[in-house]
Amino acid sequence: MNEEYIAQARHLIEEKDPEALKDLLGGLHPADIAELCNDLDPEEARYLYLLLNNDTAADVLMLMDEDRRKEYLELIPPETLAKRFVDHMDTDDAVGLMRELDEEKQEEVLAHIEDIEQAGDIVDLLKYDEKTAGGLMGTEMVLVNENWSMPECLKEMRQQAEELDDIYYVYVIDDDERLRGIFPLKKMITSPSVSKVKHVMQKDPISVHVDTPIEDVAQAIEKYDLVAIPVVDSIGRLVGQITVDDVMDEVREQSERDYQLASGLSQDVETDDNVLRQTTARLPWLLIGMIGGIGNSMILGNFDSTFAAHPEMALYIPLIGGTGGNVGTQSSAIVVQGLANSSLDVKNTFRQISKEAVVALINASIISLLVYTYNFIRFGATATVTYSVSISLFAVVMFASIFGTLVPMTLEKLKIDPAIATGPFIAITNDIIGMMLYMGITVLLS
Repeated sequence: MNEEYIAQARHLIEEKDPEALKDLLGGLHPADIAELCNDLDPEEARYLYLLLNNDTAADVLMLMDEDRRKEYLELIPPETLAKRFVDHMDTDDAVGLMRELDEEKQEEVLAHIEDIEQAGDIVDLLKYDEKTAGGLMGTEMVLVNENWSMPECLKEMRQQAEELDDIYYVYVIDDDERLRGIFPLKKMITSPSVSKVKHVMQKDPISVHVDTPIEDVAQAIEKYDLVAIPVVDSIGRLVGQITVDDVMDEVREQSERDYQLASGLSQDVETDDNVLRQTTARLPWLLIGMIGGIGNSMILGNFDSTFAAHPEMALYIPLIGGTGGNVGTQSSAIVVQGLANSSLDVKNTFRQISKEAVVALINASIISLLVYTYNFIRFGATATVTYSVSISLFAVVMFASIFGTLVPMTLEKLKIDPAIATGPFIAITNDIIGMMLYMGITVLLS
């Protein structure tokens, strides 16, 4: 969305020219209109919204930036939210919107929803944890009974399809609403004379439970190459489905949170957040880093005599600290990635540490040998620095690799987000331990 287009939209809003503004928006995808609304003031966006039809307005609202949407929601009365937006949304989107409202406003919106069945579905879905399949699923599906004849099945499918925007799968249920299979649309053409749906359905479809974490849902969709996955309750009744676009949105948001956590941000922030929010997100880890730096200086301060005897040792302090931090971050990042995509299990902690130790042994040997060669040429074979730096680097790389592997796997066992291990925590810890090893080995060799 270029600046000229935004300026033109603002001008038409200021001039209160609805017809010209409708022409400007004509043909735009809801995502483009949402992008435009992100660049407008809330009041300007509100005026623009009044010109959209209900279905488009609902789509645009869900595609807006989250912070801007919250600002806009504060300006909309509950009755308008219900009739202009929620009534025209799928249940999963409606529930997502309702979660952004306080409890009092939720009740007011629910009271104004005209479709009692939809309101009931929303109330039921709000009871689920938003990080589980139940909290993300929608209830809009095409359902057929396993005992229906082919003509009856086609008639019901046509009636149900009229109320849906998209159809991913046709689910087969029994008389108790338990999921039995998926009805292959191809069979309508190739086997029109089959007497019952259950004779042509694909039995035992992949499904998830209402309490299944979103991460596991995403892995199932990826593993089995699905565009949607059915959700069942504790007794196998079909209660909803999750589409690939919904779960990918959640995975993307989780990845962004993990990346920010690994970068040393204590909360979710965006580039357009105010100065106070960005400061409070960054400051905690900076303070921890400051404490770590003070700890390092205290360690080094106890070795004044060592530096006096070997002043060249100070040249390698950045090398020791930087290498330990880099190696630890690499090891923890690999483990966190493996835990995230389920290619690594915490049950295999010992095996992973053993594997990482072998990799660390090779890396440590190569790095320490190269540094030894450099110092041998520069300082000679008898200089303490020639041996102490190489031995310290070897020890630091070994420790950082094992520590960087052990910490995230331990956090995973404790049900703590292991992404925290890839951030400043690992770097600061390895820096302090690295300095202690460096100074201790130097004293022993002096």
